[in-house]
Amino acid sequence: MSHNREFEIAFVGLKPGVHVFEFKVEDKFFAAYGHQEFSKCNADIKLSLDKKNGFMQLKFDIDGTVEIQCDRCRNPLTKILWDEFNMVIKMVEEPNIMNEQEDDPDVFYIGKNESHIQIADWIYEFINLCLPMQNMCNPDEYGGPLCNKAVLEQLKKMEEQTSQNPNPLWKGLDKLKGLE
Repeated sequence: MSHNREFEIAFVGLKPGVHVFEFKVEDKFFAAYGHQEFSKCNADIKLSLDKKNGFMQLKFDIDGTVEIQCDRCRNPLTKILWDEFNMVIKMVEEPNIMNEQEDDPDVFYIGKNESHIQIADWIYEFINLCLPMQNMCNPDEYGGPLCNKAVLEQLKKMEEQTSQNPNPLWKGLDKLKGLE
């Protein structure tokens, strides 16, 4: 999607062996990808590219922070980005066919006549994979001074209404409780 030359590596002139590249990722990087669930991204990407004959091994080390909203109270949370991801890039005659047939998401094929690899889409994917599926305030902070009191009160009211007027669809399931 993004074709930022900053995230393009010209590997054709590199000698076999390990080469290290460093990238800085901030909010402007995500503009090409549309709306994100987070903001204030400040990530450092260290890429170790091990060039071999016919293939390359890439190791992405991601370190940084993003600001995301709590799923419960909607207040901002700072989440730490920290992970590493590995990719294998193989050079073949027909990369499109090979990429369609490949089951392993960590293997990617490029043409033998290629000279550059674009890594922006992988960085985007890896940063999103660093984020937890649920974003909640820590249990010891729940209801504390950082939580949004108005939202918590509304949730409490909704919970009380649900317990007073249970959904009739679930009534038949009550008799299954305690069965083993």
